[in-house]
Amino acid sequence: MTEAVWTWVNRGLDLLPRPLDPVRSIKVKLGILLVASGAAGLGLFWIGIGWIPPWTSATAIFVALLTSQVLAHGMTSPLREMTAAARAMARGDYSRRVRATSRDEVGELAVAFNQMAAELAESDRQRRELIANVSHELRTPITALQGVLENIVDGVAEPEPATLRTALAQTERLGHLVADLLDLSRLDAGVVPLRRVDIDVADFLDDAVRQAAVNASGAGRTVEFQVRQPATPLSIKADPWRLHQVFANLLDNAARHSPAGGNVLVTAEQHADRLSVEVSDEGEGIPVAERSRVFERFSRGARAVDGGTGLGLAIARWVVELHGGTIAVADPVASSGDRRNTGCRIRVTLPLGLPQAAIATGS
Repeated sequence: MTEAVWTWVNRGLDLLPRPLDPVRSIKVKLGILLVASGAAGLGLFWIGIGWIPPWTSATAIFVALLTSQVLAHGMTSPLREMTAAARAMARGDYSRRVRATSRDEVGELAVAFNQMAAELAESDRQRRELIANVSHELRTPITALQGVLENIVDGVAEPEPATLRTALAQTERLGHLVADLLDLSRLDAGVVPLRRVDIDVADFLDDAVRQAAVNASGAGRTVEFQVRQPATPLSIKADPWRLHQVFANLLDNAARHSPAGGNVLVTAEQHADRLSVEVSDEGEGIPVAERSRVFERFSRGARAVDGGTGLGLAIARWVVELHGGTIAVADPVASSGDRRNTGCRIRVTLPLGLPQAAIATGS
């Protein structure tokens, strides 16, 4: 019965304003609480000076306690809200927020709590999307591979080179997906050390384009690769293996989205102390509304074609940012003889030397 009464009283007090919220220190609030409670009791004592003293004292004490309860309730209300929200989070409900109107330390804690709740909600959303997307991406090649093998076992299809190539392609797709997921988990965990060495930009780009041409030819794509090297020899302090992941992905995407007989152009220029490398193709391009989303996990957009996992550009973004650089979709250049903008152009900007963050951490 007593607990129910106090619950009813607390709910009623929750409806009252919080007069101490503008105060920026909880110590000052406690001082105001004591002074206000004493003043309320003393004021009632003076008003009721003609009463019987025992009744006057008892009433003054009651008014002082009531005043302290009203003021203290507003001070501790955010803490109770955080307790309830934390219990809801333990059950998987990340939608609860705390009213952060107080300007003291408790108010700062409430703001931090709301930020944490928002980040947890976003992480939970990404986790759910990751599970759903991984399940979908794994199901497609597994189903195709299972169908090919069942046809061979049942005698519907012969184990001819073309049939085996189909099975091999699906197996390779599974391998790429697993490798991308492993890289993604390492990047998320922050356990991807960069082994920076001096890299000759011209040699690096020539090697990346040469491997991309071999891969495109093996996949039956008739695409021509061109490289425009920087005007002066350049070297960059970077991890060659991780950086190769970036440009191998960009070149593979450009080859897959270019028309038959199309050109993929790689240009490198120096701007102050940074290297700018652009990979351009002659495909359908990326709509402006989707350009900011193509670097998200499993986001393949309208340019999606068979074979991609939707993780390559997300990994490329993280690798570039680990090097202290940026990656973005730039406006395509006008093709010769045609004033319309065509194709897709992705620009990677990297510091030529070690960025300040890397110097501070020693990576």
